[in-house]
Amino acid sequence: MMMMVMVMMLIMVLMVMIEVMMMIVMMVMIMMMMVIMVMMVMVMMLIIVLMLMMMMMMKSGS
Repeated sequence: MMMMVMVMMLIMVLMVMIEVMMMIVMMVMIMMMMVIMVMMVMVMMLIIVLMLMMMMMMKSGS
C-alpha cells in the first residue's frame, strides 16, 4: 500500500516539475520574441534616421 502512495506522490511531483519547466520555457520564448521585436524596431529606427541624414546631406550639398 505504501509503495503505491509513494509512486503516486512521485508521479504528481514529476507532473508539477514538467509543468513548471514548460511554463519557464514559454516565458523564455516570449522574452526572446520581445527582445527580437525590440531589436527589429531599433534597426528600423536606425535605418530611418540614416535615410533622413542622407536626405539632409543631399539637400545641404545641393
